[in-house]
Amino acid sequence: MPQDTYIDHTPSPMPSDPIVDLELVKAHQLSDEEYAQIIELLGGRTPTFTEIGVYSVMWSEHASYKNSILQLKTLPRSGGKLLVAAGEENAGLVDIGDGLAVAFKVESHNHPSAVEPYQGAATGVGGILRDVFTMGARPIACLNSLRFGMPDDDRVRYLVDGVVRGIGDYGNCVGIPTVGGEVYFDKAYQGNPLVNAMAVGIVEQDKVLKATSGTEAGNPVIYIGSHTGRDGIHGATFASVELSDESKSRKSNVQVGDPFTEKLLLEATLELGETDALVGIQDMGAAGLTCSSCEMAGKDGSGVFMDLDLVPRREEGMTPYEVLLSESQERMLVVAKRGQEQEVFDIVRRWDLQAVEVGHTTTDGRMRASASGQLVLDIPVDTLILGGGAPQYVREVEAPAEKAVAAETAEPDDFAAATLELLGCANIASRRHVFRQYDHTVGASTRLEPGQGDAALVRVAGTNKALSMAIDCNGRMLSLDPREGARQAVAEACRNVACSGATPLGITNCLNFGNPYKPKIYWTFTEAVAGMGEACRAFGTPVTGGNVSFYNENPSGAIYPTPVIGVIGLAEDISKTIGMGFKREGDAIFLLGPDSVSWAGSEWQNLRDGSPSGELAQINLELEAKLQEFLIQNIQKGWISAAHDLSDGGLMISLCEMALTSPQRSIGTLCEREDEVTASWLFAEGPSRVIVTVSPEVMDDFEESAEKAGIPIDWIGTTGGNGVGFRTVFSVSFDEMADAYDNGLERALGLHDSNS
Repeated sequence: MPQDTYIDHTPSPMPSDPIVDLELVKAHQLSDEEYAQIIELLGGRTPTFTEIGVYSVMWSEHASYKNSILQLKTLPRSGGKLLVAAGEENAGLVDIGDGLAVAFKVESHNHPSAVEPYQGAATGVGGILRDVFTMGARPIACLNSLRFGMPDDDRVRYLVDGVVRGIGDYGNCVGIPTVGGEVYFDKAYQGNPLVNAMAVGIVEQDKVLKATSGTEAGNPVIYIGSHTGRDGIHGATFASVELSDESKSRKSNVQVGDPFTEKLLLEATLELGETDALVGIQDMGAAGLTCSSCEMAGKDGSGVFMDLDLVPRREEGMTPYEVLLSESQERMLVVAKRGQEQEVFDIVRRWDLQAVEVGHTTTDGRMRASASGQLVLDIPVDTLILGGGAPQYVREVEAPAEKAVAAETAEPDDFAAATLELLGCANIASRRHVFRQYDHTVGASTRLEPGQGDAALVRVAGTNKALSMAIDCNGRMLSLDPREGARQAVAEACRNVACSGATPLGITNCLNFGNPYKPKIYWTFTEAVAGMGEACRAFGTPVTGGNVSFYNENPSGAIYPTPVIGVIGLAEDISKTIGMGFKREGDAIFLLGPDSVSWAGSEWQNLRDGSPSGELAQINLELEAKLQEFLIQNIQKGWISAAHDLSDGGLMISLCEMALTSPQRSIGTLCEREDEVTASWLFAEGPSRVIVTVSPEVMDDFEESAEKAGIPIDWIGTTGGNGVGFRTVFSVSFDEMADAYDNGLERALGLHDSNS
């Protein structure tokens, strides 16, 4: 066991360390006030270079949430089916019955993907998978939310190619299906793409692993997995500053992934979870060895000592600073029960992985580390973690003086042409080009292929249950009204799960915003968090955890406020879940929900004006909750055979998508409607609106039940026919729809061969 013989020593710098001064402190993104606080916390002494590095990563926004945690605490973070409160563990944990739980989380890898798209996206997938299997859960699905600049730009095309390949290659190699997600293009993301990855796993509740070091001294601290290199050093700090021209030269801040090692690490971790040899386990993610060790020690108020000379490394001459801050991938830190460490070594090495004892637990509440025979680090653990000495701020806010005047959006007069233009635009067209690079069926539990439903459906092995999962956000809407837009983001994600027949259980989020030190940006953040909280309370879906990603801007400006919402739902009987496609001819088609729509933030406005303007159609959260409950009940009764949320492109686009996902694309509809068909009714967008199909035998009872439930309902026609449209007004054929929808994204990216 590494011996701590430095208890009475004062840390000293390594011979090659730079002098710690205000210039060095500033380079580490620490303010003068924070540096003064660090000196005070260390008893008045000057920190070593290694200690400055540790404080800089642990007090970075990415690790400490210093500018967001007080706002996040206003969200509903417990209750419902939650088994651990938000932020307590690596991922959220929700009870799904039969002694099982689902672990899930979403996180960002935006800045790394902007600099090195392939590795940035790949390691984003690897990191979120480790968050899930570190809980002892076997990952069963991945989703992602991607946003890029305009698709005709060469650099955007380079980013799309690298990000999609990185996600696909990593997930495919580990053997986890990528079952759903979203891809959007907008000039607001031109210089700062968003790459948000979500993972979902299943664990037996009595085998959940914890990120803790326990309360006993002398338990061995064991390093497992890949060797440590210089890749990813200060990755957490890099994620906590704005992108600039200099960022393109910071590829060393981007980790390099190895999915084959990840697979071995996954299996070794799950096998360790079958033993009683572990006290705790933590992924070496952001801030690497530093974060994993101090967060585990801080969980129970204990401490840790590590001999950094024992840490396996793949590069010569690495300093203590580099070893502690490296974010090399596929690494775990384990605290084993004293006397049972050999059991850990045997399992890990059987999976052909490195396992080295690098330290032990203490009870003095301090994080200590030695290298080359001297103490280089001695910091009170609670000064590094949330709830201790890590700073917490509420920044200045500045609301807009007044809302921007709405631009006059030119309404379409040729409804067929407008339908095909929308179906073929980059934000609506089929994501086939993306999904075909992902293995979405590995594991044989995927019920719906991507694009076949509003939410992904995955069977829970050994049961008749299904998990439904969705990930959603519309940044354009939040740019117009961040509180209302956030309400609608939560509502849409939950509605998508309800459209599959599952009950939403909880949400995870990835809050992508600009620089929090700018008052107008911070105002949008606080408003968005408030809106999320209102919606979550209305739907009974607590926040299980997630990620805040600030500083998503570059010299040309900030992204749209984009709080990406991931939702997990449960269906007790997988046979009573549905997709969006029309199932048979002759079914009645109903539009559920209010008539309120707007061009503001819509895809049609985006195509015509290039920027969002106007006032959003407002959501009624009480009606939305009733709508979701009504959908779930009637899908489970077997009355609803297909359901599709009306989102991008409005009513007409949703009808086309339902026809295009019907069996063999053989079932269309020529709807009938007594009222005049208008452009806004067809293509404008509004919340709480769903198209459903119902068999003619129950349509009268269905309509009556909707009215009793207080759900607005409107019969608009019947399924059948070779195309989609309105009988006396216009229609588009299957061939026209297929050409626009199937090829639109590839055309936008310059990949479609017009001769094929």
